[in-house]
Amino acid sequence: MILNMKSKYSASTPTLITRNLIELAEPTGNIYESVAIVSRRARQIAVDMKEELNSKLADFASTVDNLEEIFENREQIEISRYYERLPKPATIATEEFLEEKIAYRFRNEEE
Repeated sequence: MILNMKSKYSASTPTLITRNLIELAEPTGNIYESVAIVSRRARQIAVDMKEELNSKLADFASTVDNLEEIFENREQIEISRYYERLPKPATIATEEFLEEKIAYRFRNEEE
C-alpha cells in the first residue's frame, strides 16, 4: 500500500453540484467572463495534476517492459485509481472562483 497518497486537490468535493449562474456571474458581472476565468484555472489544475501523477509513476518506469512486471505492479494501479477518483479540475476551479481564491484582472481596451 502506498503511504504518500495525498494530493493537494483531494480536499475538494468529488461530487457534481448544481451551480447558480447568477452567483457564478456576480464577481465579474458577466457569465462568459466567469466561465473563461474558471476554464483557464481548470487547465492550470489539470496540468498540475498530470505532472504530479507522472512524477509518482516515474518511480515505476523501466527500460524493459516485461509482461510480468506490467501485471504485478499493483502500486502503480492504486496510484492511477486514486487520481481517477479525485475531483475534476473544472469542479476545483469553480469552487476556488466562488470562494474568491482566484486572482484575475481584465485587460484595458487600450492594451
